[in-house]
Amino acid sequence: MTAESLPERLAALEERVARLEAGPRTPRNETFWALEGLRERLTGQGQVLFTGALDLPTGEHYEWQQGAATDGLLEADWAEHSASYAALGHPVRLTLLRAVLQGTRSAAELQETAGLNTTGQLYHHLKQLTATGWLNAEGRGHYHVPAGRVVPLLVLLSAVVPPGNPTTGE
Repeated sequence: MTAESLPERLAALEERVARLEAGPRTPRNETFWALEGLRERLTGQGQVLFTGALDLPTGEHYEWQQGAATDGLLEADWAEHSASYAALGHPVRLTLLRAVLQGTRSAAELQETAGLNTTGQLYHHLKQLTATGWLNAEGRGHYHVPAGRVVPLLVLLSAVVPPGNPTTGE
């Protein structure tokens, strides 16, 4: 090491320390902080992104991020995915999903929570949810929402809850 390079190296280290102590870069627009990050990575016609980090009442922790190129989404056959949306289109199935996320996992408890009179009614709805991947069976008569579906499910819910509604936290 030469004596001349020492001051340059010291200056570079001081600059790095100053940047680290300053903390993360503040986005230009606090309202759209996630969008600012997406813009830095945009390619093609654009992209959509959804993300979330949450702790469920059960103690389970989830972090999820999924993005898709806009051109691919616009060219896709949306009808191919109609069964997944249809499975969410019934109040009993939404009640079941919410109950499972809140910790009710057994078929007997789910039947009571949903107010269903017969196990046949319950399993009709559970079959729709498991066939489309919104629920998985874990052992005999117990269910859970797969990790890769927790945040997407909550994103879909947040897309239909009106802004300013107390359930959105806005």
